[in-house]
Amino acid sequence: MKKEIAITVKNLHISYRGLKKFSIKRSLFKGTKNSKEIFEAVKGISFQVEKGKILGFIGKNGSGKSTTLRALAGIFSPDKGIIDLHGNTVSLLSIGVGFQPKLTGYENIYLSGMLLGFSESQIKEKEKEIIEFADIGDFIYKPVKTYSSGMHSKLAFAITAILETDIILIDEVLSVGDAAFKEKSYNKMKELIGDDNRTVVIVSHSLDTIKNLCDEVLWLHNGEIKKIGDPDSVIEEYKKFMETQ
Repeated sequence: MKKEIAITVKNLHISYRGLKKFSIKRSLFKGTKNSKEIFEAVKGISFQVEKGKILGFIGKNGSGKSTTLRALAGIFSPDKGIIDLHGNTVSLLSIGVGFQPKLTGYENIYLSGMLLGFSESQIKEKEKEIIEFADIGDFIYKPVKTYSSGMHSKLAFAITAILETDIILIDEVLSVGDAAFKEKSYNKMKELIGDDNRTVVIVSHSLDTIKNLCDEVLWLHNGEIKKIGDPDSVIEEYKKFMETQ
């Protein structure tokens, strides 16, 4: 039986354009234009994720993990290459992404839900469950800009976990918040992952989380795939590599 694919990535390239170092004095008095340099964050990577599988991304900071995740979510456009989600709905769990800071948490539930493709009535049905899971008290009716990172992560996780999409992308959110919420979110994640029709991609520095939750691990290094395979072998090789750095 042919396996159904949920995510296909082919020859993905993503670059950032940033200012080079320059002299402020020279710029002010000689009219020097600010030159730009291009940093290639993702360098032609290709991979597939089967429907219902959990893929973990590992790698040191700056390796291209979060950039790739945001490209899958549609936040970043590739400079080159193909991302095919095969008609699946997708949501991204990441601190600092997706909320309007001037709006209340309650208003952001509806805004986030609609951006995920849910109708107002569908969100209304899940509203109480989202608020109870987030467990941030009266802050739900206050602007998100007043939230701590922990409260932000609780609400973000609650929205994505309760308003279930076909593909869930998780960027370090499970490592944020108090101990009780970490346990609750971890258990909820395991429940979601238990659905054979849901596909999950997790970026985390917690190798234990990756090892315990994922079916396969992709190791990114300097924007390129160093290895992809079963969690035990990839993580073991990654640990040995990091010891030499």
